Formats: sequence, structure tokens, C-alpha cells
Amino acid sequence: MPATRLWIKNPLALFTANEQRAPGGLVIEGGVIVELLGAGQAPARPVDSTFDAREHVVLPGLVNAHHHFYQTLTRAWGPVASVSLLDWLMTLYPVWAGLTAEQLALASRVALAELLLSGCTTTVDQHYLFPDGLEQAIDIEVEAVRELGMRATLCRGSMNLAKPDGGRPYRRLEQDAEVILADSARLIDRYHQRGDGAQIQIALAPCSPFSVTRELMRDTAVLAEARDVRLHTHLGETPDDAAYCLRRHNMHAVDYLKSVGWLGPRTWLAHGIHFSQVEIDRLGAAGVGICHCPSANMRLGSGICRTLQLEVEGAIIGLGVDGSAANDTSNLMLEARQALYLQRLRYGAAAITPEKVLGWATRGSARLLGRTDIGELAVGKQADLALFKLDELRFSGSHDPLAALLLCGAERADRVMVGGRWRVVDGRIEGLDVAALIAAHNQAARQLIAG
Repeated sequence: MPATRLWIKNPLALFTANEQRAPGGLVIEGGVIVELLGAGQAPARPVDSTFDAREHVVLPGLVNAHHHFYQTLTRAWGPVASVSLLDWLMTLYPVWAGLTAEQLALASRVALAELLLSGCTTTVDQHYLFPDGLEQAIDIEVEAVRELGMRATLCRGSMNLAKPDGGRPYRRLEQDAEVILADSARLIDRYHQRGDGAQIQIALAPCSPFSVTRELMRDTAVLAEARDVRLHTHLGETPDDAAYCLRRHNMHAVDYLKSVGWLGPRTWLAHGIHFSQVEIDRLGAAGVGICHCPSANMRLGSGICRTLQLEVEGAIIGLGVDGSAANDTSNLMLEARQALYLQRLRYGAAAITPEKVLGWATRGSARLLGRTDIGELAVGKQADLALFKLDELRFSGSHDPLAALLLCGAERADRVMVGGRWRVVDGRIEGLDVAALIAAHNQAARQLIAG
């Protein structure tokens, strides 16, 4: 049978993330965008159905480039509500060490559902906790992604250097390097999809250079090169990062990346705040990407990423919500608003426009993942869309629909499409009992804290 053709017609506003204009909307066939239409233009061939988008602002599906799903279970926990990163980690590691498979499944579904409702169609998760009984953590996340119908790059994280050995993790969360590398290869072989339209991809992601050995960092890069997958880690989040590299490795952070084979376009880093100008130059020249996580950076008092300087030197910038114990939400549209305001503190209002920030949240984040099939609206791209209405009180009196999304605080999409299929309709996720999920997740969160 021929593929169904759908016309998303005459949107209130449409952002393509690539400077193309399509006031007449777009046509979707077989899960792919096949036409962008000018004002008054009709599709080249008859369509099977039409969606009248006159009340909707249409965006490419948002792409979240950094997250930790499991942390939805420890949101707004009193003992870490007002501490900086290191104390936050050291207090939470003993709690997270008790994470179970059932709890991770619930946490993942909550994180994905919240992202989807915010207009996010593709997400990253960096999972680095594998206590006894949770060896299949990434497999659990795969099932949750499939259930919600989203796309994901699932990062096989790792920690093999505990605090007594000079690292930061809790002893019970360590794994042997051989186990980590073997499981990384297994996950790539079993789940990693290549080419346009991939739903599940795998990346390799040691938690940070402060929680794994130099040998594991190097061997992970070798495996990623051999299997052609991407590399991800935290770096430059706090001044402690730079001090640690100098103390333990007698070199600056970017020198360390180069020494272990990570300084290249396969790599994207979370946070990237505390780099010198020389390091920024080198990161940009190497094509390393940076995922800006403004809410977590403000919440933990970590600092402000120098996004524009990184971009000028050639680095790719994307956005991520980070973990829900540091944000404490999984809402990428709210994250874009935070990025707009935080970056204006550094660069001024004229330099940081709504269009620039929405570009980071779409095409920029997609480029961090090495994907060219998502993150923008163009012929041949995947039909991943987020549609927002401006009919709430917060938007009353607004004039520029695109600017209103960020300036007036949009937080929930009316409709979300992934690969040509509606996943959110009238602000609700198709087939998901959200009330039941909240009840089960709250119970799991209490159990995890109680130990």
C-alpha cells in the first residue's frame, strides 16, 4: 500500500532550525518530510489527511543531549537541596547504590514521559550505576524508550575508580573494566541502529575522568572507534575538575582528553563550563561538542558555559536537562528558556535570541549525537514534530508566537509526532496512564530513600 500523506497545514508559526521558511506547512509521507510549502501553496500531489495547524507553533522535535533517568527518584531531596556538586554526589551515591531494576524502569518511564510532553522526541541518557542486580540497566531503558515511542541514544556509563582509590564514586558502584567493556560491546551489538530513522543508538560514556581509570578511558575510546559509536562524559562542570586533572594526571583537562584518545568529533561533553580560552580553542578545533545544562548549572552553583566562544572556535552546542536530582525536571522546553536567560547574562540580549536557543535544542543537540536526520524541518528529514498552542493565560497579549514560547514560558506541547506517528494528542500521551505511573513512581522514590 502507498504511504499515507499528511499535510500539517498553515501553522501559526513554524521554526525549521535551518533558515528555510514554510508558512504553508509541510507534507509527511512514510514518516518523512517530503514537502515544505510556501504561503498559499498546495501539496504537489493529493494528501490523505490534513491537520489544521492555524493555532499551533510547529517546531522540530526537541533533542535532549544529556540526562540521567534514574534521578527522577531523588528530586528535591532535602539533604542535597542547597549543596554544591561534590557534596551533592557524595550524599546521593549511597542512596543510588540501592537502586533496583523495578525502580529504574519506573524512573525511566517518568523521565521519558515528561520529556515527551515538553516536545522532546529524542533523548540521551547516561546511565553509570550498575550495583548488584542491575547489570541489565541499559536493557531496561531500551524497553522504556520503545514503550513511549521515542528515539534515544543510551550511553553505557561506567565507574571503576572509587574514592579510596583516588576517584569519586561510592565503592559499591564500581565495576571491573573488563566487565564494563564486555557489556559495552554487547549493547552495541544488540541494540545500536544505524542510518536515518534509528530509534535506539548506543554511546560509550564513562561517568567522568574522575571516576574511571586512565586505562578505561583509553580502552573505551578504542572500542568506540572500532564500533563507530560516540563518546560522552562530564567535563569542566566545576573548578574542581581542572584541579583534579592537574593533581592526578599532571595535565589540564583537554590535554588529558587528547592523551586518552577523546579529543575529536566523536566526543561530546556535558557542561563544559570551566575551560580556559586555550582549551576552548582546542575543543573547537577538534570538533568536540558541548551539551549546555543551564538549570543544573544554576541549581548547583557550578557556573555559566561560554557557549558563544565555544561556537566561534568550532564547537557544537546543544542542550540537555541533566539529571532530575540536579534540575529537578525533565522538561526541555523549560530548559531552553533557562538557557536563553542564563546566556543573556553573559552575552547580552541581542546575541542570545529565541531562535538561537531553539536551534541549540533541536539541530545543535542532534549534531552532538552525530545525527543529520532529525533536529530540523527539511525535505528528507524524519517527521519528528512538536506543536504548541498559545491559548493559556500566560500567552495572553503576546505578539510573536515563536518568541512567546520561551519568553512566556511554554512548558507543555499540545501534540508531538515521532516518525510520522502522533505520540501526544491534546496534551496527553497516547496509551499511558499517567496517574498510575505517578503513584508507582512516588512509592518507588520513597522506598529508595528509605533504603
